[in-house]
Amino acid sequence: MKREVVIIGGGPAGLAAAIEAKKDGCDVLLVDENRRAGGQLFKQLHKFFGSRAHRAGVRGIDIGKQLLQETEELGIDFWLNSACIGIFPDKRAAVLRDGKTEIIEAEKLLLCTGGAENPLRFPGWTLPGVMGAGAAQTMANVQRVLPGKRILMIGSGNVGVIVAYQLLQAGADVVGIVEGMPKIGAYGVHAAKIRRAGIPFYLGSTIAEAKGTDHVEKAVIAKFENGQIVKGTEMETDVDVICVAVGLRPLSELAQMAGVQHDFIPEMGGWMPLHNADMETSVPGIYVAGDTAGVEEASTAMDEGRLAAAAAAEALGHLTKEQAEEKKAEIRERLDSLRQGPFGDRRMAAKERIIKKGV
Repeated sequence: MKREVVIIGGGPAGLAAAIEAKKDGCDVLLVDENRRAGGQLFKQLHKFFGSRAHRAGVRGIDIGKQLLQETEELGIDFWLNSACIGIFPDKRAAVLRDGKTEIIEAEKLLLCTGGAENPLRFPGWTLPGVMGAGAAQTMANVQRVLPGKRILMIGSGNVGVIVAYQLLQAGADVVGIVEGMPKIGAYGVHAAKIRRAGIPFYLGSTIAEAKGTDHVEKAVIAKFENGQIVKGTEMETDVDVICVAVGLRPLSELAQMAGVQHDFIPEMGGWMPLHNADMETSVPGIYVAGDTAGVEEASTAMDEGRLAAAAAAEALGHLTKEQAEEKKAEIRERLDSLRQGPFGDRRMAAKERIIKKGV
């Protein structure tokens, strides 16, 4: 089977890329391993930031519904419940679908496979009840099941703080948020909600141990300095769930299989594919977008997907150079606006390094 543009991953980056490519006149196929596209958007009940173009003030779940409605109106072709199990440097994708392996020959291939939660190892970390914050968010917001009654969150970044608040809203007792750094990592607006709810932050601290027999029963928190637990500062608290939210990493295994050049960029989640200003990798015709191209916000992922799609449409001849440059300039301007402030500046500098290395 031959297709013009094949997009692997139907999260915010993949959906936005599919919509842009289709509007630009491309033949588009979107492949996703889930029964419904949308990725993390359908777990996100909080309202987005940014401008009107970024759907500011709209909840993630509603943005997901809007994107899916637009793909339906455009008649975009989906392969759901279909897992991409291999990518070749000549832009052939192997997809497991309905129990059979199908080979798709793509003229342009967009990898929008997202990110994965980082694990954190500590004594007792394999006990039932220790889970990633994303897993707890899925249980509460998608499956409508509370993972536990007394929950401790490890990590005060946006993911940890947002999920802690959502678990609180769902009826859990969130006993605290533990952060190894001396400052809270989340945006002030999210941290303020936690403070107003009376949930304590344990800064400069870490999880020392999870205790229990066949499940988590207690968590031991301790002060953390110079990479070491400070003896004598241990504190026990009763919990039945410990959520770990210590960052995400790009899921770039498919890009690695295709021979895409990678580098370690800690500000963007670690080991990741390099790309140029058009999101094209070192393998011509293979593009990356979203958390695959460095962990950021969903708003950023959507615009990176649009940027990659516009570049692919130009390369396929569906857009003139002038049309493409106008589109890409508008998208890059929006991306720059999202990478401002104390959190965004580091990501902006990291992206500039990635693009410089990926040229």
